Amino acid sequence: MPRKILIADDEPNIVTSLEFLMRKCDYEVVVARDGDEALQLIERLRPDLVLLDVMMPRKNGFEVCCRIRENPALRPIRIVMLSARGRDVEIDKGLALGADAYVTKPFSTKELVAKVRELLPA
Repeated sequence: MPRKILIADDEPNIVTSLEFLMRKCDYEVVVARDGDEALQLIERLRPDLVLLDVMMPRKNGFEVCCRIRENPALRPIRIVMLSARGRDVEIDKGLALGADAYVTKPFSTKELVAKVRELLPA
């Protein structure tokens, strides 16, 4: 059974490229366009990993990350935060809130795939 990845991002071009990339790597992919939708899908589908944009409508990625980590049933879900904001303060905040990794945009697809595979070993 393929591992499930939720892509939570409001930028259509990024969603399209991430979706293509993750499917090419044989992951099952679900997409959320804002923080509220992401939380609903996470609670219902329990993905193995979330690719979580920081800047989204409704709830931002930091809020979504907090909610995931506050819920004991969701804590095993791996979180990779994605953001154009790559200052140390944002990276530190994401990791302190419980993200497993923080990747800055634009990112290398090869590096992102490697990070996902590292967090979801076969």
